[in-house]
Amino acid sequence: MASVDTLEDNTAFAAEHEAGFPILADESKEMVDAYGALMGAGFANRWTYYIGADGTILKIDKETNPATAGRDLVQTMDDLGFPKN
Repeated sequence: MASVDTLEDNTAFAAEHEAGFPILADESKEMVDAYGALMGAGFANRWTYYIGADGTILKIDKETNPATAGRDLVQTMDDLGFPKN
């Protein structure tokens, strides 16, 4: 997960939601811009990138729904053949 929020905000968010994964604090917005997800107002679009083990972008979901994002993520990863741990 990447966010244009500060490291402190991302750390608090991760703790509050017990995130078991890293969150990139992209305060400079370089990475978000490189992925084409930076909006004109300086915010990041809420998109999901599915990246294969070789670094290839397999799919970009530009219609991420926060209410169903977890289920959608699991389904798409299954559809794309990501290994299950």
